Amino acid sequence: MDTATHFAMGFGLAGLAYLDPVVASSPSLAAAVMIGTVIGSQAPDLDGLVRLRGTAAYIRNHRGVSHSVPALFLWTGAIFGLIQALMPQTSWLHLLGWIFLAVCLHVFVDLFNSYGTKGLYPFRDKWVALNAIFIFDPFIFAAHLVGFMLWAAGAHPGRSFLLIYLVIAMYYYWRCQVQKRTTELVRARIGKPGMYTIIPTLSWTHWTFVAKTEQHWYVGEVHSGDVAILDTFSIKPENEVIAAAKKSFKVQSFLAFTHHVHVETKERPFGYEVKWIDLRYRSRFQGKSHYMFVAVVHLDYELNIRDSFVGWIHRGEEQLAKKLDSKRQLG
Repeated sequence: MDTATHFAMGFGLAGLAYLDPVVASSPSLAAAVMIGTVIGSQAPDLDGLVRLRGTAAYIRNHRGVSHSVPALFLWTGAIFGLIQALMPQTSWLHLLGWIFLAVCLHVFVDLFNSYGTKGLYPFRDKWVALNAIFIFDPFIFAAHLVGFMLWAAGAHPGRSFLLIYLVIAMYYYWRCQVQKRTTELVRARIGKPGMYTIIPTLSWTHWTFVAKTEQHWYVGEVHSGDVAILDTFSIKPENEVIAAAKKSFKVQSFLAFTHHVHVETKERPFGYEVKWIDLRYRSRFQGKSHYMFVAVVHLDYELNIRDSFVGWIHRGEEQLAKKLDSKRQLG
């Protein structure tokens, strides 16, 4: 989820904690729990600091080990230790439990969008993305705002947020069921066995999809049950140019993150350009299909890597050319 929703969930859990009679009877503990749940709801995303090491490192690590099973306990212990150092609590087990719940909830809800996490690591070293909830969901955020207004108006925060989280749980179930039905619609439209990935958008009735069959990638949209195939790509075997380009650390980071990838090779005056595109992130730019998340490598005719780029391109090839100026690198 987005940062704002994680913050809202942190405060929401602080309200829910008033169902705990020990928390409800101690203003000091309630304050400590609020600090713990708010920090805990954000802590796993502190891995964003790895961006300082470059985009490739960020892509490879964001929502990776920081969202793993061992990290749940490490984040909880670190936050608990910090709070106990600043404002010691005798009912420390209650504080520890609510912090742990906040960290777990952060990782759990992140599993449901298209970006996903390594939330099952080390038991499973793969990204898990359930593709049922958009990264910012207005319903979930609005439900928390309702809870905060009830709290401010004098309603019992524990009972209010218990009801709200039950509603949100039912909402998650409904979205998962809709996602399954949409998957079957797309599968029936394409009519071939393969891997089908249905991706949520901000609208409840609009989904995008990526399907991989034996010979093709299909990219499209579903509007209110109507399936439209927008782009089709042939799957071609890897050649020596692609194999050489895959030695780039940036490409390896890209491929470690996504499996919905189409690769294109073009001959250029300086040699070759190899571009991988993540088919999940399609938009339109100047009337044409444009894939925003890419990895690009320029090689000379001896297959030496001369330049590379990985990241988001929102304004088409011109923006990419500015970021990846091979003439300057070869000069």
